[in-house]
Amino acid sequence: MSYPGYPPTGYPPFPGYPPAGQESSFPPAGQYPYPSGFPPMGGGAYPPAPSGGYPGAGGYPTPGGYPAPGGYPGTLNPGGAPAYPGGQGFGAPPSGAGFSGYPQPPAQSYGGGPAQVPVPGGFPGGQMPSQYPGGQAPYPSQTCMPMCMPGACGGQKRISASLELELQMVRLFWQESNRHEFAIVSEALTAGSCRQWFRRPAAMTQGTQGTIRPASNFDAMRDAEILRKAMKGFGTDEQAIVDVVSSRSNDQRQQIKAAFKTMYGKDLIKDLKSELSGNMEELILALFMPPTYYDAWSLRKAMQGAGTQERVLIEILCTRTNQEIRDIVRCYQLEFGRDLEQDIRSDTSGHFERLLVSMSQGNRDESQRVNHQMAQEDAQRLYQAGEGRLGTDESCFNMILATRSFPQLRATMEAYSRMANRDLLSSVSREFSGYVESGLKTILQCALSRPAFFAERLYYSMKGAGTDDSTLVRIVVTRSEIDLVQIKQMFTHMYQKTLSTMIASDTSGDYRKLLLAIVGQ
Repeated sequence: MSYPGYPPTGYPPFPGYPPAGQESSFPPAGQYPYPSGFPPMGGGAYPPAPSGGYPGAGGYPTPGGYPAPGGYPGTLNPGGAPAYPGGQGFGAPPSGAGFSGYPQPPAQSYGGGPAQVPVPGGFPGGQMPSQYPGGQAPYPSQTCMPMCMPGACGGQKRISASLELELQMVRLFWQESNRHEFAIVSEALTAGSCRQWFRRPAAMTQGTQGTIRPASNFDAMRDAEILRKAMKGFGTDEQAIVDVVSSRSNDQRQQIKAAFKTMYGKDLIKDLKSELSGNMEELILALFMPPTYYDAWSLRKAMQGAGTQERVLIEILCTRTNQEIRDIVRCYQLEFGRDLEQDIRSDTSGHFERLLVSMSQGNRDESQRVNHQMAQEDAQRLYQAGEGRLGTDESCFNMILATRSFPQLRATMEAYSRMANRDLLSSVSREFSGYVESGLKTILQCALSRPAFFAERLYYSMKGAGTDDSTLVRIVVTRSEIDLVQIKQMFTHMYQKTLSTMIASDTSGDYRKLLLAIVGQ
């Protein structure tokens, strides 16, 4: 089912969207170490974080610490971040692997398998499954959709008509959005191995996510020498800088930073800042920041001084997964000596404040199972809290949208549309306004498709007079190793023009060259 009004040309239809393997995920807890003695996470939150961890999460390569003492520009006095980090190069990495950035994480599978064909009763074949796949008993009062339909994964040669329809729907989606993998998926589904395909290890899917991948035959000292020559003497060889920076992963850039200081006794970031200016400087510095630090720095900058950049807070806190939010909270405290939740409370108010505080807990359910009975109940509760009453019960919307998994929210949106004859996004627009409306809609849009949400943000950063360069830089940099390939595909689908074409017409000079090198033609 498509949802009218967003985006301009519509998301791909339900069911089965987005496909497994096409959403981003972030590293699991315990793989991004911080110095001992760090204050515990503050504040109670709902629901309790599952103790068993979340499935399908990848991890940062084991670094030598985050960050090394004296690495970032030192713990700032309460008051905030500099215009750009200076000092020691905001995180000169320890020897070894350094920081990983967003290291082509394993895709977070929303829905766990091929699209299910709804039939009366809400389950394939009209029967409610008695247990989860693999024989695990369901939780009390929950009945969930099985991962695959009978026969699809059991190697049977003959398949039912309903399964054949399901496979056709999955093939149609993949043919539309990922033509380069359509043949592989079609073959896997036809062979009755859909469970194996949709549970493929991350290494088999991560190559299609980001536009930037780690360079082969990487030599940090050679790259440091190239950058030194590009900045030595009169003038700057910007093209050499573009060639190196745009073809290295964030982890490799951290190693280049360390090699530069070792070889020349100088800080690479200071040298780059002295040679560059404007949007080119902002883009280069963003590329050299470790990703978690970049998010924390962006949040601090958005709340520093007079006024607040609320859309930056929404973009980061409402789109990141649990582990990344927890890492951001720790980094924010460590680098800026401030509590993120307290800064949110002091810079925002009302229901918008409550939504952001909920998001900053990093406690969203990340299970891939869908409870259709709960979806019906949540849809009814949301209707009674909004369209079905005079006034709005904002707390009900906050509770459901802040705690339910994205697959569960998609099921709730479908149930709401059937019940209210109006999609949930439209109801949110009717019941809310301002930044709380934007925050709630961002959550729902990401539940439908995170790449489509970022595609829309990129489009409006360049649409009309002027360009919101900070938003353009932030999204291109933070998604370049995660899902920029999918964002580009969605951008073309939604706006009938390529992302690179719009960037080329809206930017200029070396700034344009570097953006296009990252995005790809």
